[in-house]
Amino acid sequence: MPDRANKTRCRWASDEISAAYHDEEWGVPVHDDRLLFEFLILEGAQAGLSWITILKKRPAYRKAFDRFDPRKVARYDAAKAAALLANEGIVRNRLKVASAIGNAQAFLAVQKEFGSFDRYIWGFVDGKPVQNRRRAADALPARTAQSDAMSKDLARRGFKFVGSTICYAFMQAVGLVNDHDVECFRYSECQ
Repeated sequence: MPDRANKTRCRWASDEISAAYHDEEWGVPVHDDRLLFEFLILEGAQAGLSWITILKKRPAYRKAFDRFDPRKVARYDAAKAAALLANEGIVRNRLKVASAIGNAQAFLAVQKEFGSFDRYIWGFVDGKPVQNRRRAADALPARTAQSDAMSKDLARRGFKFVGSTICYAFMQAVGLVNDHDVECFRYSECQ
């Protein structure tokens, strides 16, 4: 891994955990359905919380949710949901746990209809990342027309915890949009 200690980063990547996530994942185009499912569930879990909370809990989430295999999660029953709600390593919110299971079922339906979730989700940006040119002083939007459309369509398909703000954070995480500051060393790497 290259030395990134003295690199200019987006301001939010201010601690070791968020800097590592920023440097290695955030904004990198994702085309793997399992990883897309992971981010969709984690972004929903983050609602009302800080992202650093979810990053710290991510290893526990991976273990608790069978490494985010949507086929396995879609089959979770009431006993498994109860075990998840007792798991101190994840956010123990009944609605969020139920949404993860329901979202897995909806995810599989999208895969069946489109051949892959990747093909479906990248359609919201015509198959290529939106390249924003933001400066550190610019405020990132909470939502866009694309995240509004994504949110509406996901909800229509039965997904939960997919409001436009959550969808925009998902788009940033999986590289549907490049929202790195133009001064950030990752901006050009994620183009």
